[in-house]
Amino acid sequence: MNRAVKQKSLIINILMIISSSLPAQTDGKTVKIFTSAIDSKEMLAAQENIIFQHDPETENLLINIYPEFRYQKVLGFGAAFTETSAYNFSLLPPDRQQQLAEAYFGKNGIGYNFCRTHINACDFSIDEYTYVDEGDVDLRTFSINRDKKYIIPLIKAARTVNPDLWLFASPWSPPAWMKDNKRVTGGGRLLPEFYPVWARYVARYVEEYQKEDIDFFAVTIQNEPKAVQPWESCIWTGKEEGEFATYFLRPALDQNGFESLKIMVWDHNKERIMERAKESMSVPGANKAIWGLAFHWYSGDHFDNLRLTHELYPDMPLIATENNSAGVRGGGVAECWEAIEKYAKETIMNFNNFMAANVDWNLMVDVKTGGPFHNTNAGGSSSAAVFVNTDHKEFILGPLYYTNGHFSKFIQRGAYRIGSSSYSDAVKVAAFCNPNGEIVVIVLNTTDENATPKIRLNHCTAPLFMPAKSLQTLIISTD
Repeated sequence: MNRAVKQKSLIINILMIISSSLPAQTDGKTVKIFTSAIDSKEMLAAQENIIFQHDPETENLLINIYPEFRYQKVLGFGAAFTETSAYNFSLLPPDRQQQLAEAYFGKNGIGYNFCRTHINACDFSIDEYTYVDEGDVDLRTFSINRDKKYIIPLIKAARTVNPDLWLFASPWSPPAWMKDNKRVTGGGRLLPEFYPVWARYVARYVEEYQKEDIDFFAVTIQNEPKAVQPWESCIWTGKEEGEFATYFLRPALDQNGFESLKIMVWDHNKERIMERAKESMSVPGANKAIWGLAFHWYSGDHFDNLRLTHELYPDMPLIATENNSAGVRGGGVAECWEAIEKYAKETIMNFNNFMAANVDWNLMVDVKTGGPFHNTNAGGSSSAAVFVNTDHKEFILGPLYYTNGHFSKFIQRGAYRIGSSSYSDAVKVAAFCNPNGEIVVIVLNTTDENATPKIRLNHCTAPLFMPAKSLQTLIISTD
């Protein structure tokens, strides 16, 4: 027997020994369960633990977990530090601000650790603004003083609670004088002669925030580069994004000492993410300049498009940079269940198709108006995971807060998605293995019926009661 055959035989024998010992390791393990259901008053409610038992026979109503299959690494969860959110936060008294920061970013809260900011104004700013005077190509007037009023204090409050908070920034529009339509609204394009200035502008933004002891993990080229909006917007083709990232932004960041800062492209709906990635990555050198691909959820499921993109670019993280919480502002669980189910399904299926991080839109909005916002077309029926009641100087943790918590509170940064399968397409499942070996399973029952499936792991099963219209998080400990 040659050496290679002997080594292969040894590996197979070792795997067989390990496999045969796994049931004994799993038998008797407890599973913690946290449940939210359409008819429940309390979300993320702890249930009675269930216990694994050796069970090689059960075939029906199974949810299978396969830790031996490891996929993408999870980078985090969060939402956007919009000026709207920061302004609402500023209206709360200090003790309520601390409580809200703990609720969002603390270990006893839902543990947000991956959040977004906006460069210049966005649709959820109090009014239009940029950081320089008109025509200042040398950026001598560049100032983030406006951000120091609301946005930066909120970020610092969050960072005080969670120092491991990663941030990325997205622009909605360059200053009007840099664009062909001479407006920050209504789309328009960045004029080619201002590519170098805009690249330095973005680098300067990062530099000024660094002076406030706030570092960034990444930037995106443009929020929604295909959308002509009545609020701040700017149009880019995929090739233009690739060229700007490669020939202008990457060099500007490197020259200013931000070599480790990542660049993401697209930052728009996922139905075109694969095609846009191909366009941007066709630019020579783009593979060294562009780190990841950002996407939103506003144009339908298109989960396969994420998978196809991953198959083309397996080393490029896929980041959901804006998933807008819907639901009734201030409404209860039943009133918001359609939104809860949609959000949970979206998050589960995005993860199952290689998403690495999930970011909600506004951290908080006013419970009455969904704002404030400077463009009357921007807010409408806008909602969020948290609402601020400015009359009573209080905040409300809405149903989408707990929906996000089903994921963000338990799935740690550095976790890997692992293999799973469900007995029904109406029961959505995603599974993860945390760095400490703990397994987290998310289960969404979209049916109107209670069910009693079993969780199956290493030839052992544990009985699960799954209420109709429910979202559950299961924690399988390492003990």
